[in-house]
Amino acid sequence: MQAKETKLQDIIEGTKQYVIPLFQRTYSWTNKEWEILWKDLVELCEMENPRTHFIGSIVNMPTVSVPEGVAKYLLIDGQQRLTTIFILLALLRDKAKQNDSNSRFANEINDTLLVNQYKDGIDYFKLMPTQIDRTVFENLIKGKIVETESQIIEAYKFFEKKLKQTNFEHEKIKKIITSYFSVVSIVLDADDNPYLVFESLNAKGRPLTQADLIRNYFFMRIHVDKQEEIYTEFWLPMQKALDENLTEFIRHFLMRNGGIVKQTDVYYALKENVSSQNAIAYLTELQNFSVYYQRLLNPDFESDAQLKKCIKRLNRIEVTTAYPLLLNFYNDYVNNTISRDDFVAILQILENYLIRRFVCNIPTNQLNKIFPTIYPQVKSADNIVESFKTVLQSKGYPKDNEFESRFRETKFYGGGDRQVKTKLILETLEENFAHKENVSFDNLTIEHIMPQTLSEWWQKELGEEWAETHDLFLHTIGNLTLTAYNSELSNDDFPTKKRTYSESHLDLNKYFADKLNWTKEEIEKRAAILAKEAIEIWSYFGHENSTLANLQGATFTKPVSLIILGQYFSVSSWRDVLEQTLNTIADLEPEKFEIIAGNFSNWIGKDKNKFAAIRQLQNKYYIEVNRSAQSIQKLCFQAIETIDLTSEDWIVNVE
Repeated sequence: MQAKETKLQDIIEGTKQYVIPLFQRTYSWTNKEWEILWKDLVELCEMENPRTHFIGSIVNMPTVSVPEGVAKYLLIDGQQRLTTIFILLALLRDKAKQNDSNSRFANEINDTLLVNQYKDGIDYFKLMPTQIDRTVFENLIKGKIVETESQIIEAYKFFEKKLKQTNFEHEKIKKIITSYFSVVSIVLDADDNPYLVFESLNAKGRPLTQADLIRNYFFMRIHVDKQEEIYTEFWLPMQKALDENLTEFIRHFLMRNGGIVKQTDVYYALKENVSSQNAIAYLTELQNFSVYYQRLLNPDFESDAQLKKCIKRLNRIEVTTAYPLLLNFYNDYVNNTISRDDFVAILQILENYLIRRFVCNIPTNQLNKIFPTIYPQVKSADNIVESFKTVLQSKGYPKDNEFESRFRETKFYGGGDRQVKTKLILETLEENFAHKENVSFDNLTIEHIMPQTLSEWWQKELGEEWAETHDLFLHTIGNLTLTAYNSELSNDDFPTKKRTYSESHLDLNKYFADKLNWTKEEIEKRAAILAKEAIEIWSYFGHENSTLANLQGATFTKPVSLIILGQYFSVSSWRDVLEQTLNTIADLEPEKFEIIAGNFSNWIGKDKNKFAAIRQLQNKYYIEVNRSAQSIQKLCFQAIETIDLTSEDWIVNVE
């Protein structure tokens, strides 16, 4: 490797050509980079005795590509700044051409800096951009500004506007560019490792994505004569299909056989798998899997209607952590290793698993470690579907009693993606009524029967404990339905809402036809009915579907101990359980405690005069403890959900 500091004139002048490899990204500098370069240029033009100004590195390597012509150099790094310099020089030439008295200056720039004057064809140009930019750039060098969407044209227009705002002589600008702009020119030998240099010398350009580095790594290992063919057939279709998802796809592809790859380590993980001997074969496999990934991201690319529906449902649950696993199953399906029915069953099992975990509020942060390890365990099984069920059953899969209890109690409506998942659950409950005609859910939204803002009518309807009922039951499944008239219904009284529901085509809403009141008891009754339906829809696929004592009702029980995240507390009442639970939350997650206090202002607050019977927490907040055991249990459930704990993390032992 030879490295030396040199002026740009030495880089550009002479009969030569810099070829930007096909695997490089397109010209992508924007106003931010152009502004920096222009500011540097203006500062030097304003100096009486300009100083040399370093603009970065130019890394290239002689190439032996065919057909032979002018001396060609593969431009490993520096394409963005060098392309910009050519654009600036072309602009100076064009402005000089417009002035008849300055045609000699225009010809000097053109013939010595922009083109190889006595060469034909592609050898005529001193710089050959990537395939996508090539036509626009060649036209610009020929003096033709073609109006098209291109950063090259945008750069030309940017500097054209800047040029109009200065009084500098164009000859001086050209001299500053060629004689005072300095670069470190690095010419690699055949034995050098170009991708290592490429990784480290990009300080002046835009940051490379890991996909950019991966593309370079691949094509550094593919002979130059094959690069365009391989790029067009494999890399470009993959890049166009996945766009900004390309790096994440490669990460999931690398994880498909059980490994865990961090988002920052994708490039380095791939390098361990790719060599000059297997680069084309590996890229071919990568492109094949990218087709499956595109279908996972956008199921409309899947032609099978049932598969499309299953994938769309999974995407609403947010299933990206399972993509490494699904890539393998998709590949098995396409290659007839598993049947279409098996693939559908696998997708439905995965939905079942994720829905049950969502309802039981089991944190998702372990899923990215769980899913990649599954395929190696099941791929050789005689019955891959049953093997898949068995493995998932041991990975935090809730049993019926926990699922039913949490389905009735959990706070379904809330921030993040909870509303998306809850709408899917309500739609599925509706579809379970087996309509003869398909119901469109596109224009439907989640409706609270007991409204989020209580009118005086609703307070009377709910009775003396209206505030407690509102706090604990507002967002539970028993109080939620689907309607196209959410904004119109708002906080209308129940008789008015019931008339609107009676006009609905949804069986979910026909439920209200014979209901005279909507109270806590009615909400609980409906929640129990929907929970039983949910158990039928997402039925338990494991074994030993046993009962957990912790999930029994709180009424007529006496707590004797509380275990939170493995820490033991002695308690003697449900009031003790409430106090200790909230103290623990305030200690672990003070910000989330504030959210809980805001959501349950009738239970928690700083003004002790608001409450009838109080206890003071360690953070000086007061809590209302004059509540039933069942209400306290429900509040604790919803509180621990807020900090992403599960029933396994919060255990009450009773006698």
